[in-house]
Amino acid sequence: MRRRAIVTTLAVLALAAQPVAAASAAPTPAPSPSPTASPSSTAVPRKGDGTLQILTFRGYTEYGSTSPGARWAADFEADTGCRIARLDQVQTREEMTRRLAERSYDVISAGPDLVGSLIEGKQVRQLEPSKIDGYGELSKKLRDLTAKGDKVYGVPYLWGAHELIYDASKVRGDRPEQVFTSPRAAIEDSPLTIADVALAGGVSGNPYELTQTQFDAAMKLLESQKDRVYWSDTLDLVKGFATGKLDYAQATPYVRMLLRTVGQPIKTIKTARTTGWVDSWMLGAGVPDVDCAYRWLDWAASAETQRDAAAWMGLAPANPKACKGRAKRVCGAYGRPDRVTFAVRPPGDCRAQDRECTDYAAWTKRWQELVS
Repeated sequence: MRRRAIVTTLAVLALAAQPVAAASAAPTPAPSPSPTASPSSTAVPRKGDGTLQILTFRGYTEYGSTSPGARWAADFEADTGCRIARLDQVQTREEMTRRLAERSYDVISAGPDLVGSLIEGKQVRQLEPSKIDGYGELSKKLRDLTAKGDKVYGVPYLWGAHELIYDASKVRGDRPEQVFTSPRAAIEDSPLTIADVALAGGVSGNPYELTQTQFDAAMKLLESQKDRVYWSDTLDLVKGFATGKLDYAQATPYVRMLLRTVGQPIKTIKTARTTGWVDSWMLGAGVPDVDCAYRWLDWAASAETQRDAAAWMGLAPANPKACKGRAKRVCGAYGRPDRVTFAVRPPGDCRAQDRECTDYAAWTKRWQELVS
């Protein structure tokens, strides 16, 4: 049995090393290039000049160092003449927040828990969609997540969704709460996971707009189990199931697809609703010359770029036209974004005058207490 587990793990890891490198909003491909020098010194300006300072998750901007087939950022430099002078890549949302506190960037790929604070803190500026050729092709539901009224602040890039999975050879997956009460389960290390717990507990409204009573009920369910695994890298899920250490997990469709491909008997617990997230590119507030920044946003919105990124990351593209060729399999795993309740920074649209709401500070505090 031990030899079989090791062989299975190696097979899974080998498959995971193929074009799709991860399935999380905070993935882990190769280390970033030097933060002070241009990752590419061969770009020849043709259509413009200027430089960019970029902050993003690892794997979202590839130069070919991990795989010769993943070099879309180098192609951007060659096609536009803009040079990426600084590329800072992070693994976690917390690291991204720290980087933003240290310096400013021209473009940032932000997740749902950061988008709201960047807008409120005036760290990003309003966009002009007319300057972004592919903006109108992006899913309207995803575009609306980074808009405030008629003001647009982000360009949706990649999105993901959660699902609750289990090893059908060892356990039964009858109820969603099993994932949050079993000691042999793994859940994402993020305060936003509380929304998934609230859904498992029967919340009927928006899981990111919880009353104090609903919030306390979700935390009570979470606190009933202290021995679970908290993951920030989806490779930990692959290893956990392949070696028999996990029975349940809060995962993504890509992880489930990957495990099934190598013969793991993984099934999904049926749920009426699911949560998800979208990472969007935003324009820094202090950009002196926005020409190259808009060229980047235009490039990031294109179907070709998003097709490359989706196939590489195991996440769905925000541009439906990207769901062809190498990204078709990934798109098929996630389905349409219409069925997903996408994360927003709590309390979302809930305000005190409407009803009692719990804010993100409360979510973060209780989550840190839980995992510490």
